[in-house]
Amino acid sequence: MSFFCFFTEGNAQQLKTLIEEGLSKNPKIQSFKLKHQIASEKTNEANTLPNTQIGVGYFVSEPEIRTGAQRFKISAKQMLPSFGTITARENYLNSITDAVYEDIVIIKRKLVASISKSYYLLYALKDKKEVLEDNIILLKTYEKLALTAIEVGKASAVDVLRLQIRQNELQQLKQILEQNYLAEQTVINKLLNREKNIKITIDTEFVIPSENNLINTNNLTLHPELLKYDKLYKSVEKSELLNQKESNPMFGFGLDYVAVSERPNMDFSDNGKDILMPMISLSIPIFNNKYKSKSKQNKLQQIEIISKKENRLNTLETLLDKAIKNSNSARIRFNIQNKNLKKAKNAETILVKSYETGTINFNDILDIQELQLKFQINKIEAIRAYYLQKTNINYLKN
Repeated sequence: MSFFCFFTEGNAQQLKTLIEEGLSKNPKIQSFKLKHQIASEKTNEANTLPNTQIGVGYFVSEPEIRTGAQRFKISAKQMLPSFGTITARENYLNSITDAVYEDIVIIKRKLVASISKSYYLLYALKDKKEVLEDNIILLKTYEKLALTAIEVGKASAVDVLRLQIRQNELQQLKQILEQNYLAEQTVINKLLNREKNIKITIDTEFVIPSENNLINTNNLTLHPELLKYDKLYKSVEKSELLNQKESNPMFGFGLDYVAVSERPNMDFSDNGKDILMPMISLSIPIFNNKYKSKSKQNKLQQIEIISKKENRLNTLETLLDKAIKNSNSARIRFNIQNKNLKKAKNAETILVKSYETGTINFNDILDIQELQLKFQINKIEAIRAYYLQKTNINYLKN
């Protein structure tokens, strides 16, 4: 699945570059990769036997036997797990590693979504700022018209003051947007693990496609959040196989060596001959409630995983359906704002032309200007909302 599949060709490159940098530098991803490496390394722990037991004893009071006095004793013993236990342990740890890998895939998707959402917010803040600048210029033009109209008695000083107040309000909104832009710029830079003041410029324009691409909701079962539950379920299966192996008897072998001193003033063939005794041992889990309890826990854990997966699937399906509907709503809002904006511009043209006949009403001018600004801002928000929902859809798609 490409992380960039829903970008239009005109706006994909810059965002794609930011995403690629984030995927390579984000510390959270690096930490999950290290977690995966640790889990992989744990498989090496499985391919080991229990510790070899070595004992040394010294006879403080040397017991006499026929061949001589016993001086000291050395013993060694090695237990062996039942056949297949080591392989079962390796399989279990490998299944845990597979589940951890899905965490990396999930965190990458979430990072892509976070960077994309911040990028679209930067776009909206930038476009809103440009709209405010255009409206401030427009109000300055109206202010000049009002000053000229005062000279010929067609307007009052109150009209000029109202136009100036409106300019001040827009200047205030512009400055607030600039601060919001810097704040969101910090968000992206920190997602990319770099200095917060690195400048990010949005030099592309976003448009809403005329039609939605068809989205297949049947592929949700292959989403990494759900695949993780499958792998967790499999790990529990491997855990139970390991539990069954560990509940089997363990065999062991060993060797005892006893040093014997020669008996003085005696001459026979085995005088002072050391003792060498091979041994075989068996460890039987007679009290096996531990393993029975583990089996019950594994069964309950499998039921829990199935329930969690079903619940998460329902949640993902709800989120996907909601994102699709919301993207359609954003397109509807965008189209309506476009229509209203055209009508507002026509009304503005009519009002400005009326200045030539001496009937201009600056109250109407301000009302129309405020409506235009509202429609322009709503249009930008509709575009942002659309791409936010496309980001959510992209996170959910395979």
